[in-house]
Amino acid sequence: MTYLSRRRFLKISGASIIATAALSSAGGVVKGAKKLEEKTGKKIKGIQKIPTYCSMCFWKCSAIAYVKNGELWKIVGNPEDPLSNGRLCPRGTGGVGAHYDPDRLKAPLIRKNERGEEKWVQVTWDEAFEYIASKMNKIKKDYGPESIGFFSHGIGGGFFKHLLKAYGTRNIAAPSFDQCLGPRDTAFEITYGDVIGGPERTDIENAKCIVLFGSHIGENMHNTQVQEFAKAVERGASIIVVDPRMSTAATKAKYYLPIKPGTDLALLLTWINILISEDLYDKDYVKKYTFGFEQLKAEVSKYTPEWAYPVTGIEPELIRKTAHEIARFIPSALVHPGRHSVWYGDDTQRGRALAIINALIGSWGRKGGLTNQDVFDIPSYPYPPYPEPKRQRADNPDKKYPFGGAEGYTTGLREATLTGKPYPIKGWFVYGTNLLYSLPNTEETIKAIQNLDLLVVIDVIPSEIAGYADVVLPEAVYLERYDELFAPYFKQPFVSIRQPVVDPPNDQKPGWWMAKQLSEKLGLQKYFPWKNIEEYLDTRLKSAGLSLAEIKKKGVIKGPEIPLNLEEGFEPEFETPTGKIELYSTVLAEKGFDPIPKFTKHKDPPAGYFRLLFGRAPMHSFSRTQTNRLLDNVMNENEVWINADVAKKYGLNSGDYIKLKNQDGVLSNKVKVKSTERIRTDCVYIVHGFGHNSRMLKGAYLKGASDSQLITKYKIDPLMGGTGMNVNFVTFEMEV
Repeated sequence: MTYLSRRRFLKISGASIIATAALSSAGGVVKGAKKLEEKTGKKIKGIQKIPTYCSMCFWKCSAIAYVKNGELWKIVGNPEDPLSNGRLCPRGTGGVGAHYDPDRLKAPLIRKNERGEEKWVQVTWDEAFEYIASKMNKIKKDYGPESIGFFSHGIGGGFFKHLLKAYGTRNIAAPSFDQCLGPRDTAFEITYGDVIGGPERTDIENAKCIVLFGSHIGENMHNTQVQEFAKAVERGASIIVVDPRMSTAATKAKYYLPIKPGTDLALLLTWINILISEDLYDKDYVKKYTFGFEQLKAEVSKYTPEWAYPVTGIEPELIRKTAHEIARFIPSALVHPGRHSVWYGDDTQRGRALAIINALIGSWGRKGGLTNQDVFDIPSYPYPPYPEPKRQRADNPDKKYPFGGAEGYTTGLREATLTGKPYPIKGWFVYGTNLLYSLPNTEETIKAIQNLDLLVVIDVIPSEIAGYADVVLPEAVYLERYDELFAPYFKQPFVSIRQPVVDPPNDQKPGWWMAKQLSEKLGLQKYFPWKNIEEYLDTRLKSAGLSLAEIKKKGVIKGPEIPLNLEEGFEPEFETPTGKIELYSTVLAEKGFDPIPKFTKHKDPPAGYFRLLFGRAPMHSFSRTQTNRLLDNVMNENEVWINADVAKKYGLNSGDYIKLKNQDGVLSNKVKVKSTERIRTDCVYIVHGFGHNSRMLKGAYLKGASDSQLITKYKIDPLMGGTGMNVNFVTFEMEV
C-alpha cells in the first residue's frame, strides 16, 4: 500500500468549527438568475435562458443554461457556437450535476494541526485571506517573491496568475504542458514554426484519409472533433488507427494496426521511407515549402517494412498498404497530431515524425489537413507593468530543457521544491488541478509539499491535493460565476462569455473575487483597479468594439471568416530559421539533438508484468467529475482491460475484482476485470481518474483503481521536459 492510501483523510472536527461569516459582497460578487419578481417579491415562475460556456472539460463549448422556476434545470449547446454547433457532449449536459454535487467544498478551511493529520477549522473568508497574506509576506521577506509557485489548470486560474505576477513571481506551471500537449506542440513548432494548439487546427470533416496514433476520438470527448469524425465516417473517409487497444475510433477503421507499445516512432519512420522511396509524397508541396528533404531521405532509408515488422509487430504488407492508402488521398489526408503526448520520454521526436509525415503529404494549410486559424482580438486590460523578477524561473534553471514551455513545467517546479535548487520554493497555490493525480510519482509530490510553508488549494471539490493544504478555498462552479472571456485560435474566430446562471448553494466564491480580495490584503490593489468583474469584462469588450450587454444576450460573437487553406487563398508562412517546414531541424542540430528523428528501443515488461496504458472516458474529465452524480450514474468505476487469452491463463473473468501491483510494489485499489480480445497480450488499460482515496469524496471513494498511484516511474523528454508515463508495468493480485 502507498502512503496516500494509509494516510488519515480530511476531517472537520465538529467541536472546532468556527461560525461562518461570509466576507461582504461589496467587492462585486454578481448573482445568477433572478428568483424573485422586483415588484411583488414573489418567486419567478417559468423558464429563464442564460448563455454561458462549459467548464466540464478544457474544450469550453458555448452553452445555454435553463433555469426553471428559479432552479437550474438543464444545459444545451448554443447553436451559434463554432465549437459545439449547438450540441454538447455527455459531460456538458451533465454539468447540472456539478452545481448539485453534495460533495462540494462549502466554506473556507484552515489546517490547525500538523500537515498530514488533516484536521480542519472552518473560517470566514477574511480569516482565510489574512492567514494567506501573512504567510506570503513572510515568504517574500525571507526568501523573495519568486519562492511562490502556482500550478493551474483551466481558464479560471487566470486571475490568480495575474495576482502572483503582480506579487513578483513567474514560477507558474500547468500540467497541460509537460503532462499533456508539450511534446506535440514543441515538435510542430520546431518543424513548422507554429503549434497545433487547442482546439486543434485539424480539418477532420473534410479529410478523405484520417490516421490516428493512440488518439481516442470518441473516448477523449473533444466535441468538435467527435462531430467532425462522425461526419467523416458517414461519408466514407478511410480511417487508419494505430493503437495497442481497439479503441472506439478503431472500430470505425478500414485498417487497424495493433502496434506493440513504444514502437510508434518506428512505424512512422517506415511510412516516411515508403512515401519517399516510392515517390508517393506531394512533390510540388515538398519542393516549395520544405527544407532538408535530402537529409531526411538518407536518414530514413534504413527503416524498411521488413525491419519494422519484428519491432512493431505489424506485418510488412500491412505497413506498405497503409502507407499507400495515405498517399492515395493526398492532399486531403491527415495524420492526426494527437493529444496527451507524454508516453516514453522521446515524445518530441515522435511528434516530429508526425509533423514530418504531414509535411510529406502536404497537409499543413490544406483542405482536409491542418487548417489556418485566427483569433478574435480582444485587447488585454490596461494593467500597470508587473515587477521584474530578480531570479530566473525555478522550473527549468539555465534552460536545462532548451524547449521548455514559456509558462511552466510542473515536475520541474516540484523538483525545485524538493531540492531547494536553484533556490527554495516555499509556497504553492494550486488551482483546479489535483496534483496527486496529475503528476507522476505521488510520493515525490507529497515529499515536496512537506517542504512548503504555505499550500493554498482553490477547488470546487475536496480533491486529494486539498487534503494536504494549509488553506482550502471553495470556488463557485462555472454555472455560478463570471470568468475570463474565451477567444481561442480557431478556424472560425469567436469570443464567448461565462456568466452566473444560479447562485452558489453555500459560501463558495468565484476565483476572480478571491484574487481581488487577496490583492487588497497584499497591498496590490493597483493591479485590480476595476470595481467588479462586469466592469473588467466590459472594458475589454469595448476596446474591441463590443459590449458586455450584447455578449451576455448572445453568449457568442463571431469574427469575420478567414481563408482556411491553400484552396481558399491562404498562403502559409513558417517562422523557422529557414522560413520553411524543417524536415531537418536546424535548431535541434544547433543544440546537439538529432535533427531528424531516430528510433530507440524502449524497455519491455518483465516476465509476468504488463505495460500500463491509460486514457479517458467520454463522460468524465480527469479526476474531477467522479462525484458528479449524473455522470457517476453513467460510469461509477473503471475497469482494467486484459487480453482474453491472458485473462484465461490467470483464471480471470469479466466482472472479477483484482488489484494491480506495479514494478515498485505499489498496490492499487480493487478494480473490475474486462476480459477482451480488443487489447494486445503485453499491456493492460484503465480509464484515468478513478480510485479516489479522499473520504470527503463520498460519491467516488475507493471506486475503481487509480492509474496515478501506479505511475511511480517516468522518463523525462530531454528536449522540453515532458514526463513520459507509459513506462510502468503491472501484474495481478488475485485476493481482494
